[in-house]
Amino acid sequence: MKETLEILKRNSLSITDSRKIILELFLKTEGALAHADIEKNTAVNFDRVTVYRTLQTFTENGIIHQIPTTDNTILYALCKDKCEAGHHHDEHVHFVCVNCEKTVCMDDVVVPQVKLPKGFVPLQSAMVVKGTCNDCKN
Repeated sequence: MKETLEILKRNSLSITDSRKIILELFLKTEGALAHADIEKNTAVNFDRVTVYRTLQTFTENGIIHQIPTTDNTILYALCKDKCEAGHHHDEHVHFVCVNCEKTVCMDDVVVPQVKLPKGFVPLQSAMVVKGTCNDCKN
């Protein structure tokens, strides 16, 4: 709970029950969460709008980042210390297990720089690798 309060205070966010509970869930979860995971894994029944707004606020403040998926759903994962409001620095590879469907940030594996044709300006890069995770491999 101490880390949760520190993160909210550091980002000058109001300390609300929904923010505390949702952030706690991210802190104790290995891997990424979808909107539905948050609704399912919290003891409190938050309405969809509260969860959506909390996720949006956390994303805007560099607390969590979005992960692209092939089915156009959005997954969210905690940012590391380098992210801040309006400036995400989480261009790392995301690994999706084809067995358990867990999505994990591979913080030490950087998305390779792509050389684009003249006139194209990149804004963000994302890379998803699919395979079998350590848990499912055994």
